[in-house]
Amino acid sequence: MTYDRELADRVRAALSTAPDVSEKAMFGGLAFLVGGAMAVAVSGQGGLMVRSDPARADELTAAEGVERMVMRGRALDGWLLVAAEALDDEETLRRWVATGRDVARTLPATPGRRRAGSTRTG
Repeated sequence: MTYDRELADRVRAALSTAPDVSEKAMFGGLAFLVGGAMAVAVSGQGGLMVRSDPARADELTAAEGVERMVMRGRALDGWLLVAAEALDDEETLRRWVATGRDVARTLPATPGRRRAGSTRTG
């Protein structure tokens, strides 16, 4: 399954004013990186993968259509999957994109991860 291009366009618009955003095809979807750290990704299986503060997982997964991201049978700390149906309105989408963006901005720079001055791609 290919990722939802309309959802990708909506995420792109939500991040249009954020500095240091880039895009990268990965996991069969399209990831949006902020400062070189993945913030959100339009999943090839549907919905939106969102980076989150692990301490807020219980609070955030209480929302309809939101669950912890599971890969290879294991829940990933700091990642949520928001179902496409839960992203119907722009305010909700922007809130989830902001969640991922804000967490990505807090991550320390690592080798290979761009920071200030990098350019938008995609």
